[in-house]
Amino acid sequence: MGLADSVRERLPIEAVSADLNVKDRVDVAQGIRSFVRRESRMTHGQQRAFAELWSQFGIDAGAAPLDPEQIFGRRQSLVLEIGFGDGESLAAMAAADPETAYLGIEIHRPGIGHLLLQAAQLELGNLRILCADAMESVPRLLPDECLDRIQIFFPDPWPKLRHHKRRLIQPPFIALLARKTKPDGQLLIATDCEDYAHSILGSLNAAPEWLNTAAGNGFALRPSRRLPTKFEQRGQRLGHVVREMAFVRRVA
Repeated sequence: MGLADSVRERLPIEAVSADLNVKDRVDVAQGIRSFVRRESRMTHGQQRAFAELWSQFGIDAGAAPLDPEQIFGRRQSLVLEIGFGDGESLAAMAAADPETAYLGIEIHRPGIGHLLLQAAQLELGNLRILCADAMESVPRLLPDECLDRIQIFFPDPWPKLRHHKRRLIQPPFIALLARKTKPDGQLLIATDCEDYAHSILGSLNAAPEWLNTAAGNGFALRPSRRLPTKFEQRGQRLGHVVREMAFVRRVA
């Protein structure tokens, strides 16, 4: 058995089945997806990270909802990051805040492999990873009112009008996130796509479950805890403006 086969044996079922056809894959039977797999091949180091580190930092999700206290070994604040990219920003955040539990969801395996290496290097006992589609895994795996903060930084903007239906952050998903967040829990979002930013802001301001913490129900300042990502820095070099949004879940 080669290293690649060994890695596949250690991947969660969702990741292995998704890898059967990784180019332009949209499973219509499962509904519209907010992502399309066009990932580069994993490096040897990333493959080895899956083989050697997944059991330490990865979560092999079953049908039952997750028990965060059991996963992290104690009760503590829980932060969910959806789509962490290469994971460097998430790893730095977890390293700077060891008393908080961090759960990252990502579908692209090279980025997960990179984060696994970072987690091992920084000895991040407060970080766990799901290799899954957030639109499927969040409603199925996360208990209601379990999250203290949700962060979604630079989701795929799907800029073409005919692809807007694939955007992750839309009213049904916003309502779902509210259900999974504790009262007074935070929702932090950043994007450098101007059209998407205004779409998200309008949807959140219209959502009865969420309260905008920015003046005039507008965009927020970048939180000090959020480190710039490589994607963000590349966009800024091209003149892109980053829009931040900060909301809290209303207390019923």
